[in-house]
Amino acid sequence: MNIGIYIYDDAEVLDFSGPFEVFSTAKRLANNNWKVFFVAEKNKPVLARAGFSVNPHYSFADHPAIDLLIVVGGVHTHELEKPAVINWIRKNAGTATKVASVCTGAFLLARADLLDNLTVTTHWEDQTDLASIFPNLNVIANKRWVSQGKFTTSGGISAGIDMSLQLVAELISLEHAELTAKQMEFQWHKNT
Repeated sequence: MNIGIYIYDDAEVLDFSGPFEVFSTAKRLANNNWKVFFVAEKNKPVLARAGFSVNPHYSFADHPAIDLLIVVGGVHTHELEKPAVINWIRKNAGTATKVASVCTGAFLLARADLLDNLTVTTHWEDQTDLASIFPNLNVIANKRWVSQGKFTTSGGISAGIDMSLQLVAELISLEHAELTAKQMEFQWHKNT
């Protein structure tokens, strides 16, 4: 299984590093064939929030097929204006088995027309904007993540870790997700 995490300049660091750690740890504990990787538009370092430099594993031009696509948040407004990015997200979401967003990554999925008429969430600070810009979405508060069909959206930053653990539970088992959280010494906040 290929787990591709889309990163870009000014992406929130924990939005991509948290899910990367969850899926990498789950893979190690399961000794399975998962491949977890970062994809950026171009094959060059990405400067995430606060100047955190990240080398993507792949670019749009050379990544393997993606089974689970994760689109992260951060300062996402420039990404919304890039047709190549939105088209890439739409195309890869169409072939992926599961698609998820962390924080304001939901804006990118919505711009790609993937979330129409779905119940979604994002960072608490951005929920009003998401609902205003994309009125076809049912944006809700007070949930760490929301799943509908193959799409899962999460609240901000650390909520992406909780969502990723939930995806591990769906892909492997609840017990494995709990073991992963324990290995990470992370208190998993499950939706109630």
